[in-house]
Amino acid sequence: MKQKTVLTIAFLLCCAVSFAQQIQMPQASPSAKIAQKVGLTDVTVDYSRPSTKGRKIFGELVPYGQIWRTGANGATVLSFSTDVIIDGTTIPSGQYALYAIPGKSEWTMILSKNIKLWGAIGYEQSDDLIRFKAKPEKLSKKAETFEISFANMTDTGSDLSLKWENTRVDFRIETEVDPLVMAQIQEYVIDGDTSDPSLLYSAASYYYTNGKDINLAYNWINESVEADPKYWTMHLKAKIEAALGKKTEAVETATEAIDLAEEAGNPDYVGLNERLIKSLK
Repeated sequence: MKQKTVLTIAFLLCCAVSFAQQIQMPQASPSAKIAQKVGLTDVTVDYSRPSTKGRKIFGELVPYGQIWRTGANGATVLSFSTDVIIDGTTIPSGQYALYAIPGKSEWTMILSKNIKLWGAIGYEQSDDLIRFKAKPEKLSKKAETFEISFANMTDTGSDLSLKWENTRVDFRIETEVDPLVMAQIQEYVIDGDTSDPSLLYSAASYYYTNGKDINLAYNWINESVEADPKYWTMHLKAKIEAALGKKTEAVETATEAIDLAEEAGNPDYVGLNERLIKSLK
């Protein structure tokens, strides 16, 4: 009886090893994950990348007028760490499956709340969060392998670009940045009455860059450079002085910034300040 038990255990162990062993081969449509900070939002795309391999894609392998998984294998999944805006609609933070209905002159793009499907098998329109239109464009260079990428980045948004075979389709993702930044400035700088030169510099830079209260920005940058003068903070102070019409002060500040930049071995900021001085004469 004991010998029989030992043989049974040995047999089961051999079966377990046999099932565990697998032959690893390259995937026909390798999985990919891309991530991009858009404004203050983390956007990620999980998808699979099929290749053309001599086939005609749109209109044949991917029929016009039918749901396509925008990739291969499982659903292509978009993730947003904050709310975003697509085609004028606010999309809550979270994960969504990206589908498309390709057409010759127009595509319908779809964000679905169901991210667990294998491709489009089991797709239900009732799971749609949003549908919107996108225009396909002809690529100047053939894309052998399907690719999703980010393009045309700004401080608040980015295009999400789909390319395969001879076709490219883009749509825009926009984010809310100003309310989030202003809330931080209110909390850390204004309400917090900070003396941190780094926070003061950041607040002054945002106000200057975005055309907000320039006098308040000047107060903050003055406090920053008084506490800890750096060549980059002095450069910002000079630019703000120039914007306020304080040309003499701006030239003096830019000259000090040049000295600090030379000490730090930063020729880029030397050049920035020299050009600023030249523009004021």
